[in-house]
Amino acid sequence: MRILMTLLAALPLMGCVNHIPIRTQVEIDAPVERVYSALLDFKSYPDWNPYHIRVAGRPEIGAKLEVTVQRPDGKIIEVPAVHVLRLRENAELTWGGGIKGVFYGEHVFALQKLEGDKPRLIHNEDFKGIFIGFADLPPDVLTKGYEQMNEALKRHLEEG
Repeated sequence: MRILMTLLAALPLMGCVNHIPIRTQVEIDAPVERVYSALLDFKSYPDWNPYHIRVAGRPEIGAKLEVTVQRPDGKIIEVPAVHVLRLRENAELTWGGGIKGVFYGEHVFALQKLEGDKPRLIHNEDFKGIFIGFADLPPDVLTKGYEQMNEALKRHLEEG
């Protein structure tokens, strides 16, 4: 046990990554209510979303979600149990899970109102914890996947 505690204490000093931030955004020429509704309509994700190819569950605080992503590098990931953490009507959907301090992720879709009731989608995720550096979470690949999802949502709402 003492060896484990020493190892855990030394991880940050060994240059291990313990925070991976993903930051993306896109402006969408559609009413904010329509964008928010599309984000909550998990059943339609396979029709337009190239990254979150499956989200099952209810958009309710505390609800468990089953999330499957297809990264731009072709890898398909079944995301371990996540729950809806925050819902603010026409403003935010956040899901996440894990063990804080060890391995934890929070995925945020925030809508910032612009002129004419059109939103900017702020699509971010923060992975934090002492074991994050050991996970297969390449920031460039994830960022590209989030950007692909953002553009697909934009097309879906502006052209559809």
